[in-house]
Amino acid sequence: MESAGTNTQPLGCGAPDLVTVPARQGLEAVDIIRRAASRAGGVGPVLHDGAGATLGFLVPAGTADAWDLPGSACTQTDGRGMRLGDVLPAAGDSGWLLPPDAVGEVTDPEVLRAALGEAARLIEAADNCR
Repeated sequence: MESAGTNTQPLGCGAPDLVTVPARQGLEAVDIIRRAASRAGGVGPVLHDGAGATLGFLVPAGTADAWDLPGSACTQTDGRGMRLGDVLPAAGDSGWLLPPDAVGEVTDPEVLRAALGEAARLIEAADNCR
């Protein structure tokens, strides 16, 4: 079942998996997904670490089984610290960039994969212009 007006996926019966990427690429991906939301769906909850080095996108349970995007990692949370009704995450030095109550439940992994690829290309192009 999809949320009205978005392509974010419901949590379902399993705990979400977490795709972790470098912050720069993740922030670009958030922007890309938000700009394309009318045709590609929206972004779900996003965590950031306390140091600001990484972002974590909540994706449907089972995504980690087939995730193979270089430069990122996808891990199963098995529900550890992932109670989406909470305003704050359970992890000590993390916080919400996009909290669950402000966005959809989880990000569609194919939408995220495409946005991360586009973000990597944009970053590479920008870095090569120097």
